[in-house]
Parts: sequence; structure tokens; C-alpha cells
Amino acid sequence: MTIIKTELEGAYILEPQVFGDNRGWFMESYNEEKLKAAGIAVPVFIQDNHSYSAQKGIVRGLHCQISPYAQTKLIRCTRGEIEDVIVDIRKGSPSFGKHIKVLLSAQNKCQLFIPKGFLHGFVTLSDDVEVQYKVDAYYNKPADRSVRYDDPVFGIDWGVREPVLSDKDKNAPLLAESDVAFTYGGDV
Repeated sequence: MTIIKTELEGAYILEPQVFGDNRGWFMESYNEEKLKAAGIAVPVFIQDNHSYSAQKGIVRGLHCQISPYAQTKLIRCTRGEIEDVIVDIRKGSPSFGKHIKVLLSAQNKCQLFIPKGFLHGFVTLSDDVEVQYKVDAYYNKPADRSVRYDDPVFGIDWGVREPVLSDKDKNAPLLAESDVAFTYGGDV
């Protein structure tokens, strides 16, 4: 497994080593020891989530859970392909307000490690997409938040003119109008 630091503090891309032959392939999708060796504060993942998106052009996000239910996530796309987007919204962070986009697909088998204090979303680049992810805090409906995917303060180009959105994401507030707030360092 190759662990790649991103320009956003605490976020990493994990590239697996895939072993294949005429029967198919094998890969290690998670190895706590390797993450710790890379200096990552590895949480205890306690819930796995799995989503399905039927068509290309669906935008899911930007989502998070507020403290004390904030979540560290480990995301992968196991069918189709997505462009995963994260935004650092930890006040005081050297990368506050910045975002990155990472191509995750069934073909490249890469994963994205996202620490607490980030907004997360993705756009489907193909039909029939499945995304799976681990989290270190259980889903908590009262703590669940969405921020507008097209908030101009982020400047994210999702690559779609008319994204397919849930009602929740269509009606999400701008960051400045939301109660989403995290602080860099210490407790998020």
C-alpha cells in the first residue's frame, strides 16, 4: 500500500498493491499497522456504509456530522467511478477553505482517508456506482449536516451543468449560513 499525503493536512490517498493473475486479483484494502507507520492517527472504525448511485452526474454532498459526532472516513468506490471532493473547514488549519478532488474507481481501487473537520461529497462519473466507506462514529441524525455543493466560497468545479441532487442537498445552506464549525487541532 502506498500512502500519499494530499495538500490538505491530515487527508491521504491510499493506493493498494494489487496482485493479479488469470484468475482475477487480490488486494489488501485496509492495514492499520501501515497507516500508523505513516504517522496517521488511526481511529477505531465502527460502522461501514455503502451507497448506490444509478446514473452519471449525481452529486452527493457536501456532508458532515457536527461535534461530538464528527466522523473520520475512509472512502472507496467499488463499482464505477467518482470524483471525490473534500473541503477543509477547520478554522485555523493551514488549508482552511481549500478543497481537493480525487478520482476513486473500481479500476484504480484507491481510497481517500478524510479526518474530522472536513466536508465530503462526490460526483458520479459513470452509471451504476457503488461507494463504500468506514467511519469512526455512528450516524447521528441530529448531528447530520449538509452545506451547498456549489457554495461560491469553495469554488468547486463539479464538472456537471445540471447535477442530480437530493432534496437535502438542493436545500442545503451556504457554509456561512450553517452551524457547521470545526477548529484545527485538539478536539474538532
